[in-house]
Amino acid sequence: MAPILEINNLYKNYGATEVLKDINVSIDKGEFLVLVGPSGCGKSTLLNCIAGLEPISGGTLRIDGHDMTHVSPKDRDIAMVFQSYALYPTMSVAKNITFGMKVRGVDPETQKSKLAEVARQLQIEPFLNRRPGQLSGGQRQRVAMGRALVRDPKLFLFDEPLSNLDAKLRVEMRTEIKTLHHKLGASMVYVTHDQIEAMTLATKIVVMKGGIIQQIGSPSEIYNRPANLFVADFMGSPAMNLIPAKTQTGSGGTMIEIQRPDLEPIRLTDPRAQGLPEDIILGLRPEDISEPGFRVGELVQEAPCKVEIVEPAGADTYVQTRLGGKPLTARLHSETEAAPGTVHNLAFDLAKVSYFEPESGKRIN
Repeated sequence: MAPILEINNLYKNYGATEVLKDINVSIDKGEFLVLVGPSGCGKSTLLNCIAGLEPISGGTLRIDGHDMTHVSPKDRDIAMVFQSYALYPTMSVAKNITFGMKVRGVDPETQKSKLAEVARQLQIEPFLNRRPGQLSGGQRQRVAMGRALVRDPKLFLFDEPLSNLDAKLRVEMRTEIKTLHHKLGASMVYVTHDQIEAMTLATKIVVMKGGIIQQIGSPSEIYNRPANLFVADFMGSPAMNLIPAKTQTGSGGTMIEIQRPDLEPIRLTDPRAQGLPEDIILGLRPEDISEPGFRVGELVQEAPCKVEIVEPAGADTYVQTRLGGKPLTARLHSETEAAPGTVHNLAFDLAKVSYFEPESGKRIN
């Protein structure tokens, strides 16, 4: 079966400026693809190229096996949900949702049944006779989604649809979008700069920077095995700890040495470190640094660390120390006795470590 979306060697230029460089990505029917990256990385431009709103400068784009590289947006069988809602202010909610069907000549009975179905799915039945100005931001976004859902297209495109909402409403709408995806089995491409949104919604994530794809993978792959330092730092909140270290090989095997102020260097033993270059970047998530006894395993090793900052966060407490000249964050339990200025034992789970080359930033192991 052909992928529902297939992009090969896509380039996009604005004059002499290259904003998308050799983009290759595909998704199968029913997948939820999230394009994520910092502002200016090219993710919205790529979405507009998929929609046909931006002509591409090179490469090919296929939807459901059909070449759509130079096909008009109206003939691509897509539906798009914008950040700005883009609702008609003088029309009722019902008319906003059915307007596209009316323009395409869909018969009134089908319009009515589609409207009823979508209104029930999105829980906007009480608002069908209201105008957009009488709705909250979350309700307006539901209407914008409803307008896309009645299309029943091959591909749904979302351009940062939740960025105008407050934090609580974003979480609620995120859950609704994920629920809709499961119910409909629809194919979706979603743009966001919020890596939490990307992790919670996606079945496949594309991480972008400077118009170049840095990594493609499942949320688990992206989080646990980042391809380079950029992905490691960008995906995760708090971000992965990235600590300069050195390897030292002796009769007892290969040791990893990390310098720190005021205390002796930390020396850790990891069998996977054998064969690594002398200078490395050690990456470890905050949740993989805990208090002794909390984690068990052959590669859990302890070291005393001087605590600089303690940040209570409800069920967890984040503790910051300094290793290799860089701040390091550990996620401890809420009853921890760690206090600023004290030396506190931390347990490092080396089974979860990622190693990177300092110069290229690429993952080594």
